[in-house]
Amino acid sequence: MGGAALIQVPTASILALGAFLFCIGLYGALTKRNLIMVLVSVELMLNAANINLVAFSRLGAAPSLDGQVFSLFTITIAAAEIAVGLALLLAVFRLRKTSEVKDLDTLKR
Repeated sequence: MGGAALIQVPTASILALGAFLFCIGLYGALTKRNLIMVLVSVELMLNAANINLVAFSRLGAAPSLDGQVFSLFTITIAAAEIAVGLALLLAVFRLRKTSEVKDLDTLKR
């Protein structure tokens, strides 16, 4: 029942994971036609940025909690963003009866 050994993950691996997730989110945001999938892709990009913030906070001569604090602010803003995004999605769906991105250009007229 001794303490479990901590596994040190290299910072480069964490940054690569963040970059990979960001690329997946960017691809989804640019190519998906469904508004819900676009919102999920934006959330994935925000979470990838949070991973990078935490990874960068580990770097340096004196690692600090600044990255974690910024990450918490980003998570809070992302929660507000998804609430507003879903409210707008529901309003557009009630008006247009569709959640396709290409049908939103009719709002310009």
